Amino acid sequence: MSVNKILSALADDTRRAIIMKLREGKISTGDLADCLGITPQALSYHLSKLKKADLIYETKEKNFIYYELNLSVLGELIVWLDTLKGGNYNKN
Repeated sequence: MSVNKILSALADDTRRAIIMKLREGKISTGDLADCLGITPQALSYHLSKLKKADLIYETKEKNFIYYELNLSVLGELIVWLDTLKGGNYNKN
């Protein structure tokens, strides 16, 4: 897990909106762009940043690309953040 990449990806309002939408489950690129009211080109840029941070992953089904949250990376981030306030999580 690269904390710097994750925090950088989450520093943008649009990318946080994407993450919030993906909490609801898997969604296609087109539907995601429509829900957020942004162009496919802008969405592609933000999705690329989120993928590089391993916060999301894509699956291809026929002619569609779907995105989902990578919950394991989010879990690792939560553990890391908790250590900042003195949590007792073990890193194994």
